Amino acid sequence: MNHYLVLLQSGGGNAQAMQMIMLVGIIAVFYFFMIRPQTKKAKEAKNFQNSLQRGDRIVTIAGIHGKIEKIEDNTIQLEVSPGSYLKIEKSAVSMEWSKQLNSGVSTGGK
Repeated sequence: MNHYLVLLQSGGGNAQAMQMIMLVGIIAVFYFFMIRPQTKKAKEAKNFQNSLQRGDRIVTIAGIHGKIEKIEDNTIQLEVSPGSYLKIEKSAVSMEWSKQLNSGVSTGGK
């Protein structure tokens, strides 16, 4: 017990405590500004990919536009032009194109 009191009263213990506080602070900054937002974004993307339905118009990561024709476990059959289909992974879907159309972009009067 007396050893702990001597360490706390000396300057060396204070410097070690300050280094420990700084280390914890750096870890907290990394967590709140890098790790947490990235996991939140990944969770939102997973929820979006799981909510896709037949008939949705989507854009892939590669920029391919199409309409979902069939959804299997991890793959989507995408109609890119009438009668032309691509089979892609769900993880390759970037965003829903039909939401862009509904947000004010003119569709030619239809």
